[in-house]
Amino acid sequence: MPSTDSAERSRLYKNKGRDGDEMRRRRNETSVELRKARKDDQLTKRRNLAEIEEPTSPLKDTTNGNKPVQMPMDEIIAGIHGNEPDVQFTCTQAARKLLSRERQPPIGDIIQAGVIPRLVEFLNYTDRPDIQFEAAWALTNVASGTSEQTKCVVSAGAVVPFIALLSSKQTNVAEQAVWAVGNIAGDGPDLRDFMIKNGCVEPLLRLVTPDTPSNFLRNVTWTISNLCRNKNPPPPMATMRQILPVLSRLVNHSDKEVLSDTCWALSYLTDGPNEKIQEVINAGVVPRLIELLSCNEVSIITPSLRACGNIVTGDDSQTQNVIDCNALPAFHKLLRHPKANIQKEASWAVSNITAGNPNQIQAVIDSGVMPFIIEVLTKGEFKSQKEAAWAVTNLTSGGTLEQIAHLVQLGVLKPLCDLLSAKDTKVIRVLLDALSNILNAAEQIGQSETVALMVEQEGGVDKIEQLQQHENEDVYHAALAIIDKYFGGEEEECTELAPEGTEDGQFEFGGAAAAPQDGFSF
Repeated sequence: MPSTDSAERSRLYKNKGRDGDEMRRRRNETSVELRKARKDDQLTKRRNLAEIEEPTSPLKDTTNGNKPVQMPMDEIIAGIHGNEPDVQFTCTQAARKLLSRERQPPIGDIIQAGVIPRLVEFLNYTDRPDIQFEAAWALTNVASGTSEQTKCVVSAGAVVPFIALLSSKQTNVAEQAVWAVGNIAGDGPDLRDFMIKNGCVEPLLRLVTPDTPSNFLRNVTWTISNLCRNKNPPPPMATMRQILPVLSRLVNHSDKEVLSDTCWALSYLTDGPNEKIQEVINAGVVPRLIELLSCNEVSIITPSLRACGNIVTGDDSQTQNVIDCNALPAFHKLLRHPKANIQKEASWAVSNITAGNPNQIQAVIDSGVMPFIIEVLTKGEFKSQKEAAWAVTNLTSGGTLEQIAHLVQLGVLKPLCDLLSAKDTKVIRVLLDALSNILNAAEQIGQSETVALMVEQEGGVDKIEQLQQHENEDVYHAALAIIDKYFGGEEEECTELAPEGTEDGQFEFGGAAAAPQDGFSF
C-alpha cells in the first residue's frame, strides 16, 4: 500500500489500531443502501384492507349483507358528529370502509372534514366496543398515510386512548390498537419515542403469550419491530432492555411472519454502537439467528443476515461470538444464493469478519468461505462484487503473509485485475489497495517479481497504467505508486528467472518467467 495513503485507508477497517468511527461510517453508508434494497420487505406502516369477515375484523355488518355501505360523505360526517350511538356506529363504519379501499383512500378528505377528533373520542366509548373498533380501524388507516396525516391522528390526542386499548378485553379492539400503535411508531423516531414515553411498551409486550393467536401475534411483533426501528436517535436503552427478553422468545416461534419481524427488530437493535450490539448478544439470540441463516425463507434469511452482519461490525470479541456460534459455514450457501441482495449482504458480513484479527481471518480461510467470495468477485452482480472486494482488501490489510499467499493461490488476482475496469471510483480504490497489499506481502519474502508478473499476465498492469490518468486524485496516486514501486524497471527483470519446485508441489520463487497457476508459497 502506498505510504502516503496508508493512514487514510487504514481508517476504513475495524480491527486494532484502526479508526472504529470510520468503520462505523462505512457500515452506516452500507446500511442505508441495504435498507433501500429491501424497502419492500418490511413496511413501516400498513393499512388494514381486510374485509369484515376477516379474522382481524370479526364484527359483522348489520346492513346490506357483507357489501360496503354506500353513503354520501356529508351524511357520514353529519352522523359522526351527531349524538345517536347507532348512527355514529354506522357512519364510522362507512368512513372506515372508505379508508380501507385499496386504491386512493380519501384520507385527506376525512381529515379535512374535521372528524378525526370525534373518532378519537369514540376510542373512549367503553360501553360500545363496536364503535371503538370501527373508530380504531379508521384512525389506523389515516395513520398509515403520510407523516403529516399520521401527525393529525397524534395531534387529535389518539396516542393515550390507543395505548389504553392495548389492554382491552375485546381482542379485536386490542388488535386494532396494536396496529395503530405500530403505524404511529413507524412514522419515525420522534413519534416512536412519543409512544414509548406514553407507556406503550409494557402493555404491548404483555400481549405476547403462548395463547396469542398467530394473526394477532404477527401484528404485535410487527409493532414491536417498529419500536426498535430508526437510529437517529435509536430507541432508548431502557426500552431495548425491556423488549429483548420478548424478542429472545419470539425468535424461536414457528410462524414465519413472526420470525421475520423479530429478526428485523434484532437487525435494528444491532445497527448501532457496540454497547447495543452487546445487549443483543447477552440476550442469547445469536445462535438462533445463525441457525435461521440456513432456512429456506428469504423473508427470514434477509433480516437474520442483516443482524449477524451488524454484530460482526462490533469489536473483536463480538465478532468472535458469531464465529464461535459456527456462522461461517452458512456463508457457503448465502454467497451463492439466487437473490443478489443476499449475496451482497453475505459478502458485506464476511468483509467485516476479515477486518478482524489474524485468528478471525484464519477462521474465514479454514471455513472455506474465501473461494465463494472470489466467485462473487468474479461473476456476481456489481454491488455484490463491491462488497466482495472489501472482503479481500480487508484480508490483505490485516492478514499474515501466509494468509495473503493463500488468497493468491485461490486465484484472487484475476478478478481483482478484471474489476479495475469498473466505473466506480471507490471500488477501484479498494482494488488498488488489495493489489498493493499483495505485492507488498510478496516483496517481504522476495517474490515481488513473481507476483508482479502474475498481475501483468492478468492484464492488471495495463489497467493500472491507465488509472494513472484517472480524474480522481486518490486513484491516480495509488496507481502511480504501484507502477513506480513494482513495475518501474525494465521488463527483462521479470523474464529471466524460473520457479523452483518444492516437494509438496507448491513453488518457491526467486523470480519467474511464467507464474504458476497455483500462485506463490513460502
